[in-house]
Amino acid sequence: MPTASATPATAALPGAEPPARPAAAGAAGAAPGADFPVADSAAAAGPASPGATASSAAPAKPAGSKIKIDMPASGAPEPMRPATRMPKLASEPHAAAKSGSAVPAEPSMDSAGAAAAAGRTAPAAAGSPAPAANTGPVANSAPAPDAERDVFVEESPTTMLQVRPPQEEVDRRLAAREQAANTKPVLPRVFQVLMAVFYPVVLLVLAIRLVTTNAFLWIEYHRPGFPADSFGFSTDDRLTYGSYTVDYLLNFAGRRYLGGLVNTEGKPLFLDREVAHMADVKSLIDLAFLLGLVLAIVMVIGIIYLSRRSTGGVRRGLFAGSIATLVLIIGLGVLAVMGWETFFTDFHKIFFANGTWTFYTDDTLIRLFPSQFWSDAGIFIGAFVLVVSSLTLAFTWPTKDRRQAVARAKRPGRRAAAQ
Repeated sequence: MPTASATPATAALPGAEPPARPAAAGAAGAAPGADFPVADSAAAAGPASPGATASSAAPAKPAGSKIKIDMPASGAPEPMRPATRMPKLASEPHAAAKSGSAVPAEPSMDSAGAAAAAGRTAPAAAGSPAPAANTGPVANSAPAPDAERDVFVEESPTTMLQVRPPQEEVDRRLAAREQAANTKPVLPRVFQVLMAVFYPVVLLVLAIRLVTTNAFLWIEYHRPGFPADSFGFSTDDRLTYGSYTVDYLLNFAGRRYLGGLVNTEGKPLFLDREVAHMADVKSLIDLAFLLGLVLAIVMVIGIIYLSRRSTGGVRRGLFAGSIATLVLIIGLGVLAVMGWETFFTDFHKIFFANGTWTFYTDDTLIRLFPSQFWSDAGIFIGAFVLVVSSLTLAFTWPTKDRRQAVARAKRPGRRAAAQ
């Protein structure tokens, strides 16, 4: 058999040029990263069989390739980039130059194609067998380092922006914050003032209410030294008729409650002018009791509010009120001691019309309530108010421990922890 036919068709003789590859096959192998099957059947088949002729080196048409590639004029395709990367625009180098960042130049098409062609023909020139071509899509090809730098990232102009207000504005805000921290709420102070003003009135009304009771009347009529009635009323008569008078001041009955009473002789017990004066006294007593009740309710509300909102507010309000009460009751006591008759007359002139509160010594009101009764009632009212206000002053005195407790409660975070 002739030996010439056993020589491989692809073997290169010394000094002979390698067989030329079709342009289509070279183009298909020069596209790195192309996502389509390689169409070079000769490279995929490896070295030719011994029985192959020179005409069998021509590439066959790939069966599974249906993608047509438009080749550029230079003969080398443009390197493909991942879809998530955006190429630089033509105007971006100017923007990069303005921002001061260096932008690497993209390699030209001619140099990339030449490098790819040199890498493809080098093994064939050395006489080594051609490696098997990839038959599937190139899916794991990593992008070149230049591709990472081709992505343009615009820096935010306000990323490191720090705006500091003027020093005058900073000082003004600090002063306003300090003033707000040192300013005390208005409502607690209002309740403290109201408690200090209302406390003497409430205490005085309470003392008057204790006097207008049958118990006080009984104590007066049975105490030693109380003057007897020179016109025939016994102690039992006084207690009975006097109880009618006190009950009239506290109930809702009209003038008939006193005007319809008769003595043992069948005569009216109280004259018309006496009934009229008692009606005036009843109106004044009702107004005083109503005022005292309203002020007491306001004080209770203030005590509840101050106990929750202001540490030591209740104590300060009652302390100021007790001082005001002591000043008031001591002043009135001095006036009463200096001239009881003048004090009693001036008191009636303030609250009653002239001529409506003067009576004869044999009238029922004078026989039931002589001057000694009113002086004892005044002493009881003054003593009661003095004792209660003194106790209030003692229990609300700002001692060292109480001041320290208020100071501890005002420290930052202490009130929030207590709430």
